[in-house]
Amino acid sequence: MHANSSPVSSNQQHLHPRLAAVVQRHLHTEHRAKILEHNASAYETLRQALAAQDRPLVVDSFCGTGHSTAALAERHPGHLVVGIDKSAQRLARHPYPDSANYLLLRADCEHIWQLLVRDGVRAEHHYMLYPNPWPKAKQLQRRIHGHASFPLLLQLGGRLELRSNWQLYVEEFGVAMHLAGCRGRVSKLVDAGPGLSLFERKYRNSGHDLWAYTAQIAS
Repeated sequence: MHANSSPVSSNQQHLHPRLAAVVQRHLHTEHRAKILEHNASAYETLRQALAAQDRPLVVDSFCGTGHSTAALAERHPGHLVVGIDKSAQRLARHPYPDSANYLLLRADCEHIWQLLVRDGVRAEHHYMLYPNPWPKAKQLQRRIHGHASFPLLLQLGGRLELRSNWQLYVEEFGVAMHLAGCRGRVSKLVDAGPGLSLFERKYRNSGHDLWAYTAQIAS
């Protein structure tokens, strides 16, 4: 993670022309995916942790190696911080010992979101730090704001923060949230310290501009 990183390269230079249509379609369609067994098992681990001790929930979606999860656990003592990533290989690189206030799940984020919403569990904070931007124009529906699970983010609630080194991605996400009735703020990250994740450190060390979208989602 210490090598320099190239800026995001994309054949899309402006907001995607189909963004509004895709978002509106998803907002008016209930998302119900079939929950795969390993996702159900991971969620049961989270459910038991929440049941064992009544604590506010912090979600770190697409957490990669979980470095960000550990950092967020220090930022939010007294909370249960859950890092979610679908890659067992990335999670196996987590270097820290187990902590009393965070756990890591190998699961698909959208399935965990769906189960949390089903059970009426809300997040106090939700972080999405440098998710795959899927930069090709044809990949819009693979981006968080273009995916059918996007409405689940609104239902999870809490203070939402997304970060990326691709400004257009953050701006698109902000437009999607606005279309969903949630007003937030797009801003350039300045003097953000060492960074919450390995990707953030890598991008900053490579001289990239870093961007964030933040919003408080009404419960």
